[in-house]
Amino acid sequence: MRISALLFLLSVGFLQAQQAPYDVFPPAEPPYYRVRYEASTEPGGLIFPVNYTIWVPPGVKELRGVIVHQHGCGEGSCKSGLTGAYDLHWQALAKKHQCALLSPSYEQPDKADCQRWCDPRHGSGAAFQRGLADLGTKSGHPELARVPWALWGHSGGGHWAGGMVLTHPDRVAAAWLRSGVPLLTADEKRTTIQPHQLPEAALKVPMMCNPGTKEGVTVKDGRFAGVWPANETFFKAVRGRGGLIGVAVDPLTAHECGNARYLAIPWLDVCLTARLPRRAGEALKSMPTEGAWLAALLSTEAQPAEAFQGEIKQAVWLPNEAIAQAWQHYVKDTQIPDATPPPAPTKVRVIDGELVWEAEADLESGLAHFIIEQDGKVLGTLPAQPKNPFGRPLFQGLQYSDTPAFPLVQMRFPIPKAEAGSEPNYRVTAVNTVGLKSR
Repeated sequence: MRISALLFLLSVGFLQAQQAPYDVFPPAEPPYYRVRYEASTEPGGLIFPVNYTIWVPPGVKELRGVIVHQHGCGEGSCKSGLTGAYDLHWQALAKKHQCALLSPSYEQPDKADCQRWCDPRHGSGAAFQRGLADLGTKSGHPELARVPWALWGHSGGGHWAGGMVLTHPDRVAAAWLRSGVPLLTADEKRTTIQPHQLPEAALKVPMMCNPGTKEGVTVKDGRFAGVWPANETFFKAVRGRGGLIGVAVDPLTAHECGNARYLAIPWLDVCLTARLPRRAGEALKSMPTEGAWLAALLSTEAQPAEAFQGEIKQAVWLPNEAIAQAWQHYVKDTQIPDATPPPAPTKVRVIDGELVWEAEADLESGLAHFIIEQDGKVLGTLPAQPKNPFGRPLFQGLQYSDTPAFPLVQMRFPIPKAEAGSEPNYRVTAVNTVGLKSR
């Protein structure tokens, strides 16, 4: 290692107990795949090790894109990235569009400068593309190196996702920026952050800024009070030039992600439906602008664009009526209605005294719990009491950066020993987060 590189790594605390937070990984057996890279010592390289885990929908012949779920800054958030690819709700979105689901985990030591990864110009953008190529080889999907990206990022991950839009606008289908946005102009308080340029091509990429109301909208002080001013500045710069960008203020939260996924996933669904090419390597389609709805910034009501009376280049942009209706519910109380039940569980079987099954999440409302019955009598639910400190209770639980709790919960339920000669009948029912039951 070069002496200058070693001194720099030491200065950011790189060698402080590097392995401790990142030494336990969920298994990565097909359809999951993983690559990990050590820190670079080259100028401009990524100074932290990074771990990329990907899920490929079983049976897909050729991938059409990759959905990236990017954690935020800090040791805890970075570690939470290890489970992002295992999220059943995000997998439902990926499967619908024949996309892979990728979750990075940057091995950032405690109190190190996360700008060294959340600005993609500091090596993380190049490491990401290297990871896609290597994961493509591992998974038998070499098209991973060429397909478009749909990006979701929290906090520093929002900086990263927005930065990727600004540096690679032709590759990004859409980007959801939860709390964090990239910097477009110099800030005397943040002198270590180099501003980005706003290229014309980035204005055609759908983006959504998603701060919590307690991050400077209604609560003006505290650790995260600067989030809204940064979001507002970024929004006005992009929208002022006609960019396809919206703002959805979470009315319940501060920096935690809350119920953001119930708007983010349908929004990305619309963007992917409109923009993904049919084959890998083809250019992204243009996002349609007819049928768009607009809303005044920080309002809770949207209108068809042709009926909007305010200043269009200061208005929240929403791609269609369905998203506008969901947005109106989200910005009021996050309780987006849903009339679609989740898919029914499959492959229900008994193994070693346990009932085992498989299930996919409801695209709109995810999975809350399962009801287990024997001969028509309820044996119990799994989990017995679903929990989520940050939003609606979920089967998989949630960590701070919106990833499943670790260790990952399994679809297994102990059952009573059957009486001799009896053949009990078992039934498993999925329940989504608005209480709708599957078949």
